[in-house]
Amino acid sequence: MDAPEVTPGDIDAAASRIDGFVRRTPVLELGHVMSDSYFLTLKLEHLQVTGSFKPRGAFSVLTANDIPPIGVVTASGGNFGIAVSYAASRLGHAATVFVPETSPPEKILRIGEFGADVRVVPGYYDEARTASDEHAAETGAFQAHAYDQPDVMAGQGTLAKEIESQVPVDVVLCAVGGGGLIGGMASWFRRRTTVVAVEPELCRSFNAAVEAGHPVEVEVSGVASSSLGARAVGRNPWLARAWVDRSVLVTDDDILEAQRWLWTETKMAVEPAAATPLAALRTGRYQPDATASVVVVLSGANVDPASVA
Repeated sequence: MDAPEVTPGDIDAAASRIDGFVRRTPVLELGHVMSDSYFLTLKLEHLQVTGSFKPRGAFSVLTANDIPPIGVVTASGGNFGIAVSYAASRLGHAATVFVPETSPPEKILRIGEFGADVRVVPGYYDEARTASDEHAAETGAFQAHAYDQPDVMAGQGTLAKEIESQVPVDVVLCAVGGGGLIGGMASWFRRRTTVVAVEPELCRSFNAAVEAGHPVEVEVSGVASSSLGARAVGRNPWLARAWVDRSVLVTDDDILEAQRWLWTETKMAVEPAAATPLAALRTGRYQPDATASVVVVLSGANVDPASVA
């Protein structure tokens, strides 16, 4: 078995670097609202600066590396681009963000609001990634990867460290795109907590890798593809697979129902990716032990509220 590249020590170091740049987001204890057995808590990471968990990784990677005068470049379906644009502006760096035309307009707009040079390309995330690679090679810009970079994963892992300091946690469920969040969180918990990866059936990069025994490319589409639409799980997140206990799939209809439930029951408007792990509980695709303390990560809220309400 490969040893994960990201250690708890790396995550501790990232937590120190990003302190003061990101929020300690609250939790909402819902108790037995969906079951007479397990206790449900929501981690409200959609209240993070820029509206998603991504600034943890963005600040982590930008504070851990020397950024050249030309600045930083990245590719993103939206949320990481927003985070890099914001982090670069706070740290005094120029930023260029390649984003696919399939990303929601509100996310593309937000990237530019923080000062980045936004370049829209045809296709999905992988096409934006290719354009970012070419830009970095041509200009010498520092490339920040949305999920497949140890410093980014360590930053995302600070979310797990924070949850553990706030509430008891036997099980944590989070959505997976390229794997940076689940890789970082699993690298922190290391079997102290059951880690459940939840993906849409139409964006199943981690699930397909588990099935094949190695990362493979998949087709991506559906309601959560702007956030979870990586065609293959990243190499670095895949090294942390030993600490991920379950891989679960849900449908787009399941996700939209969970998104509506969150609005109806808590008046929180989150994007489809954030509702994806809750969908696994609401459908019974994942059933926790009766006495478990369960935490669901609400990862982002960069969505048109009218589409939820």
